[in-house]
Amino acid sequence: MHDHAPGIRGADSRRLLAISLSLTAAVFFVQLVGALVSGSLALLADAVHMLTDAVALVVALVASAVAARPADDRRTYGYRRAEVLGALVNAVILIVLSVSVAVEGVRRLLRPDAYEVEGGWMVVVALVGLVANAVSLWLLSAAQRHSLNVRGAYLEVLGDLVGSVLVIAAAVVILTTGWAPADAIASLAIAVLIVPRAVALLREVVGVLSESAPAGTSVAAIRSHLLAAPGVADVHDVHVWQLTRGAPVFTAHVVVSPDVVAEGRSAAVLRDLQECLADHFDVAHSTFQIEEAGHADRDDGQHA
Repeated sequence: MHDHAPGIRGADSRRLLAISLSLTAAVFFVQLVGALVSGSLALLADAVHMLTDAVALVVALVASAVAARPADDRRTYGYRRAEVLGALVNAVILIVLSVSVAVEGVRRLLRPDAYEVEGGWMVVVALVGLVANAVSLWLLSAAQRHSLNVRGAYLEVLGDLVGSVLVIAAAVVILTTGWAPADAIASLAIAVLIVPRAVALLREVVGVLSESAPAGTSVAAIRSHLLAAPGVADVHDVHVWQLTRGAPVFTAHVVVSPDVVAEGRSAAVLRDLQECLADHFDVAHSTFQIEEAGHADRDDGQHA
């Protein structure tokens, strides 16, 4: 006996990802040209970051489309995990990017006189990137709360926004003082900002793939709510996990008193339990096995 969760608004997510992809790709070309003209490593790092984000957004867009495919007899939960795999690819890309930028930044700090940077071009191009990233961030802000895949794209755009601010700051320093190492320092700062985002995303992906309970979910609190329902004598074999961000799944064995079975109220109890999970814990997909007291088989060593 179960209730199926409604699908995530995949079409809306794909539309927002497509718009963000268009903005990101356009800004990448602008920043790449600006980096070549100005000689700025920070601007080049931001351009490479934008390219990486464009690739990541393509991955996210494809993953979102795949995740929207309906369930079948082989993949009974559908393809929602494709979003998680897309987020995993995004996290790996972020880590590779941060390492490459850090290496080049250190190289420039060791040889500051070997590089010339044009601060004026840096400011103009970075401002273009700042505006585009702000628009993309606003577009993805709502959808990222419900999709791990979109969350990965959102975090990358957020990193780009901060990166644009750092490039502008470095350009201002170069224009006002002529101190060229500010460019390399800004590129290193961009690399440092990338790492925590990548690690956080990887941690969330691992949590989903290992079928851990969603963050902030208390199995004990859920069990207490269910036990408080009329007619429920015990709750065991409780499992809570998520297919992807915003798609929690719950299963449990519920022992009901003999009078519930005798009076044919099992369906009513089931409905009350599902409504309890949906209203109090935002769990729309729940599966219960109803057992009459005295006939429940338990395996305490293996289940919550």
